[in-house]
Amino acid sequence: MNKIKVINEPSELVPMLRAVDTPVKRDVLKEVTMEWKTLKEIEDKYGVEGKEALKFFEKMKLVETRWQPSSGNRPEKAYHTYYNSFHINASWPVYEISDVLSVAMMPEEEFLELEKKILDQVGKEGKFAGDVAEAMGLTSTMLKSVVKRSVRLDYRGHRLEKVKE
Repeated sequence: MNKIKVINEPSELVPMLRAVDTPVKRDVLKEVTMEWKTLKEIEDKYGVEGKEALKFFEKMKLVETRWQPSSGNRPEKAYHTYYNSFHINASWPVYEISDVLSVAMMPEEEFLELEKKILDQVGKEGKFAGDVAEAMGLTSTMLKSVVKRSVRLDYRGHRLEKVKE
């Protein structure tokens, strides 16, 4: 079945750009595009960085999963890309796309610092995204972009919450 990801929201570009920002992520994405791969297979070949790449892809909904038999008694979770292609509707105001690209290209240290500040704002209970954006002086597009890049934050409706492990 041919599945196409339609990107209508500028912040949806962030996962696409971050999915190939390192050689390991790019290689893992290629592997799970070709065939179903288990976490163990990816981790054996690419180490912890490969495992983190799969975790990122799963949070970004770029991969689908299924349980398949393994050499042991227990089935293993296997991963494969969910989409065959992407359709990008790129007609956004400059101020929105500049926020998106800024977050996507932000150095890792700077991103982790910003993510930590947002996590502190969100707390254990979660918080309305508009309140977080206002308190931090971020546009809603920039906040959405940060959340799209983060594997530790997610939206639940209009609320921001920490991702449960």
